[in-house]
Amino acid sequence: MARTDEPWRRALRVDPLPLLLGCGNPAIATFARRELLGERTGPISSLWDAPAARSLLRRQNADGSWAYPGGDDRLRSRENYDQLETFRQVGVLVEKHGLTREHPALARAARYLFSHQAGQGDFRGIYGHQHAPTYSGAILELLVKAGYGDDPRAQRAFRWLLAARQDDGGWAIPFRTLGLAFSRVLDVRRYPEPVPPDRSKRCSHLVTGMVLRAFAAHPAGRRSPEARTAAELLATRLYRRDAYGDRAAPSYWDQVSFPFWFTDAVSALDSLSRVGVAAAVPPIRAALEHVRGLQRADGTFAFRFPKGKDPELPLWICLAVCRSLRRFWLLTADGRRVAIPGESA
Repeated sequence: MARTDEPWRRALRVDPLPLLLGCGNPAIATFARRELLGERTGPISSLWDAPAARSLLRRQNADGSWAYPGGDDRLRSRENYDQLETFRQVGVLVEKHGLTREHPALARAARYLFSHQAGQGDFRGIYGHQHAPTYSGAILELLVKAGYGDDPRAQRAFRWLLAARQDDGGWAIPFRTLGLAFSRVLDVRRYPEPVPPDRSKRCSHLVTGMVLRAFAAHPAGRRSPEARTAAELLATRLYRRDAYGDRAAPSYWDQVSFPFWFTDAVSALDSLSRVGVAAAVPPIRAALEHVRGLQRADGTFAFRFPKGKDPELPLWICLAVCRSLRRFWLLTADGRRVAIPGESA
């Protein structure tokens, strides 16, 4: 059982626990009790039958996918648009409703996503025939959280990600290291094979952050030296401009989403706290102070959110920030992680 007066709560302008516990969303309250207070809340499967989850599952196709609304067939095929939409909906089911591979619908979705895994181990198609370490990492993160972390297919994806690093230990989109535009390389007739990267070029913090989430989600992956190197590299780039032109402006750090999609301040701090980089590292300390300054009087944080999305997104982001703050607080002096009662692996 966690102490009710843990210092990470007092370090904020407003204690967010009353808001999260009393918000009326059973999933948010359950995750807060489990991961912020260390309480036993019963099986997570109690959240699987929520009306929002049932509504989403009714739209699932027989093959485990979800259909992408709209799209441009000049950029990618219908099949690969559906892969993108399935990634998005699996994120909602895993992160907001706690679904795991024990749920038959989630198992079907996992089979669908794994069906897009290339022989080399990466998830292929969202960038045409090109390697996509961004979505390979992000899809793998969700599969790990759903219980597939030790599945041989997931382990093959981890091996591919390790082999795909830049020389500095981070990741970049291979064709972007050559200065090629998305609109050009997504033409599979012009580029029928993956473009190899220039590994001497700097990594992208956008890509590195998305890949690091997969390692941070895995109990063994987060302890690997490669994850530590990538995390320390990502920490040096907090609130800086990206080395490439994709979501490059520093303002993108405060444009957040949940479930996590691109790299932003909240997703980066989540990974850094899981890997075990200490909050005393100057860039992390500065980022945490910036986040603290964004807290509103109601306990939520004044990040920028996508328009027309989940009205409870500020609450989910608040929960994610609190999870990171508590992990940072629980780090020992030498940076090793302390087991957190109630935290999922």
